[in-house]
Amino acid sequence: MNIKHPWRMTSVAGLLSLPLLLSGCSLFGNESASIDPPPSTTEQSMIKAVTGKAPASTGQLRAVFLQDHNGLLAPVSLPIATGDVQADAKSALETLVEGGPYAGLLPEGFKGVIPQGTEVKSVTVDKNNKLAIVEFNKSFTNYKPQEERKLMESLTWTLTDRPDIESVQIWVEGKKLNEMPVGGTPLDHPLTRAVGINLEIGHGVTPLDSSPVTVYFSSSSPAGVQYYVPVTRLVSPEKDRVQSALHQLIQGPQTKDGLQEVMTGETALKSVERSKDNVITVSLSDDMFAKGEAVPAEFLESVVLTAADNSDDAVKTKIRIELNGEKSVIGQNNQNYGEPVAKPQHINEIPL
Repeated sequence: MNIKHPWRMTSVAGLLSLPLLLSGCSLFGNESASIDPPPSTTEQSMIKAVTGKAPASTGQLRAVFLQDHNGLLAPVSLPIATGDVQADAKSALETLVEGGPYAGLLPEGFKGVIPQGTEVKSVTVDKNNKLAIVEFNKSFTNYKPQEERKLMESLTWTLTDRPDIESVQIWVEGKKLNEMPVGGTPLDHPLTRAVGINLEIGHGVTPLDSSPVTVYFSSSSPAGVQYYVPVTRLVSPEKDRVQSALHQLIQGPQTKDGLQEVMTGETALKSVERSKDNVITVSLSDDMFAKGEAVPAEFLESVVLTAADNSDDAVKTKIRIELNGEKSVIGQNNQNYGEPVAKPQHINEIPL
């Protein structure tokens, strides 16, 4: 995302350090275990890998974070998964390579952000530490400085989309990177989702006195297909992170990068309540909707995605939505969001 703020002129490393300064915890996670070098290409050949051809549409879906036609990163579910964590991670990374073996599988308006010609030489998963160690060839370094952050976000969020990977360590030609090769962003610790995605700063917020939340807005492909885009926004700290994120969702996008509002100007957050069985009840009011009227799915799905991603456990948490005091809230997709709903396992299944 091209964020035009004065603080954008600071170093990429400075931007990455903001959540660390704000929260007092490591931006990249707490992993400090000594890791052996990635296995050689010969050893890695024992792992099931892609053939270089686009996989059949009957494959299992896996989300990868691609750049859309507005320059934003968005998850796109593709049929590339096989069930083998290391092989899946390798094929997921290969979808991010510009002009790579999966280029023909990407929907219109989307592309990878890893430089063309990059080879994913190996992927090793340390299951005990949920750490993915990835090795690229020299072509990985052929990107522009302003593309560095987007590259880090894309590969980190892609690999950590599955529960058995929480952090990422990058190697190039047999050497572990201590900093990114072009812009010099420090890699003192493995990358985690704390790096954020499509990072921006909230209006009227001081970066050093803020905290990050991730919200899901809507956008449309060149073919008119709707999809969701996560945005990490630095905002004034609130005790309840889910409530803070929902407030930002209601405020809507603050840039003109193709993002669309999912709430109306009448939407208000009434309450956020938690139960002991990992259910979060979000109570909203909006006079635009009459009793019993079907509500746009984009409205309701964005609430589920945003609330789940800002909870303590996005996988186990379920979301209930109450609207205008009604406990039965039917979306235009015929789903009842008045019942506990889990974060969708696959989002943005965009046709070619």
